[in-house]
Amino acid sequence: MNKGYLCFVLHTHLPYVRHPEYEDFLEEDWLYEAITETYIPLIMVFEKLVQDRVDFRLTMSLTPSLIAMLGDGLLQERYLRHIDKLIELSQKEIERTRFEPEFNHLARTYFNQFSSCRGVFESYERNLVLAFKKFQDLGKLEIVTCGATHGYFPLMGVAKSSIRAQLKTAVSQYEKVFGRTPRGIWLPECGYNPGDDQFLKEAGLKFFFSDTHGLLHGSPRPKYGVFAPVYCKGSQVACFARDTESSKQVWSSVEGYPGDYNYREFYRDIGFDLDYDYIKPYISSDGIRINTGIKYYRITGNSNDKKPYVPELARQKASAHAANFVFNRQRQAEYLYDLIEKKPVIVSPYDTELLGHWWFEGPMWLDQVIRNIYFDQDIIKMITPMEYLQENPRNQVITPSLSSWGYKGYSEVWLQGTNDWMYRHLHEASWRMDELVKLNPNACGTLRRALNQALRELLLAQSSDWAFIMATGTHTSYAAKRVKEHVLQFLKLYDDIKANSIDEAWLTGIESQDNIFPEIDYRVHQ
Repeated sequence: MNKGYLCFVLHTHLPYVRHPEYEDFLEEDWLYEAITETYIPLIMVFEKLVQDRVDFRLTMSLTPSLIAMLGDGLLQERYLRHIDKLIELSQKEIERTRFEPEFNHLARTYFNQFSSCRGVFESYERNLVLAFKKFQDLGKLEIVTCGATHGYFPLMGVAKSSIRAQLKTAVSQYEKVFGRTPRGIWLPECGYNPGDDQFLKEAGLKFFFSDTHGLLHGSPRPKYGVFAPVYCKGSQVACFARDTESSKQVWSSVEGYPGDYNYREFYRDIGFDLDYDYIKPYISSDGIRINTGIKYYRITGNSNDKKPYVPELARQKASAHAANFVFNRQRQAEYLYDLIEKKPVIVSPYDTELLGHWWFEGPMWLDQVIRNIYFDQDIIKMITPMEYLQENPRNQVITPSLSSWGYKGYSEVWLQGTNDWMYRHLHEASWRMDELVKLNPNACGTLRRALNQALRELLLAQSSDWAFIMATGTHTSYAAKRVKEHVLQFLKLYDDIKANSIDEAWLTGIESQDNIFPEIDYRVHQ
């Protein structure tokens, strides 16, 4: 007997990193790694599930910045160059490890993996968004949108027109790419501020996700805790909240599955282990050692003494952990069903890149979870938020609390000593964008191009990723440079527009460089 629902949510996001002015660029590797280690492995899992007629339901956010990168011709060409280098390196590794059986087997495995990735990439016309669209059209995925450039809404409240621009631009892109209107949204960083749901309603969105305390600290207290959605007072937009128990079992490298000693060690890569002259053609062009994705060791323990990775042991562990996850959700659903006297919905959200990139066995684990749920039990059922709302249209009305899923649960990550300098500039730029829109309600020609580009630069500067990177202390110079460059380009456009003296040659150059959202309409910023 069905006693509850499981709502898997995979948040799929990368900041917009595209640098045509360079032959290759280190930070673009973020995209190439995610394609090879996460997106294509998941697509292959979905394809096999459909082939085997396994019914499943997953919810995925595909952020507008990621969709733009996956559909960009330049980045597609560069990915092919990237994967071809990995295929070449894995071939060299097969030869180098010919007298080391445990490593030779792994080298062959990587060669097959990279070759398969290239094949899948080409089969979807080099645009993986087409793959995810296919699974949505089949009814297996619910793809939700996000803020256009992942701007952090709780710190944008002084410039509400920017929140509207983030949402309207995102919805417009979604409709163009998927041929339908998005029904839900992953709020960037799960950041919610009371009243933001009104903006979601304006954009036609029906539901969003919050962290646990966003619902539990709401007013009045939710009758069913996080195990049923609520409607936001005034907007009737539904809010689903994260279940801490199921989430922690997966994302925690200490208490969760990914830390098992038999799984692949992320931090041992041949890009750092092998002789420099040998590995030099396959690392950064400026000579900096980087991860190649070829890793030969398992976690083993807390020491630096690592044993060779054994795929069969990892597969066994992934299968056992999948069975454990399903068992725990069954017991959880049974307990809650008796306690709250209705079928609970257990919302389990994760960064998609956890599966495959950080946790190599993650896609394998997810595949087994889905198969176990489909074949081996009838207590829990996979469901999407919209399906749940259609089955359960009556829900409590409350006002959720300010919240995020960042460290300590609020806005500390995105507003602290390392990054607070940004906001005076972002807010001022937002107010100036408002001014430009009011002064030019129906621009055309070069003026319209300049206004559209001004909005692009503002949106790119607003990405929460830059503040996050500065807070974590990695790639900080790059993040600060991105904010400054976009703000400065916005300010030049503002001055040129106000002076009626647009430098068209310069405008053409930055349109080519910062080409996100080609269909953008500057008038959404109001």
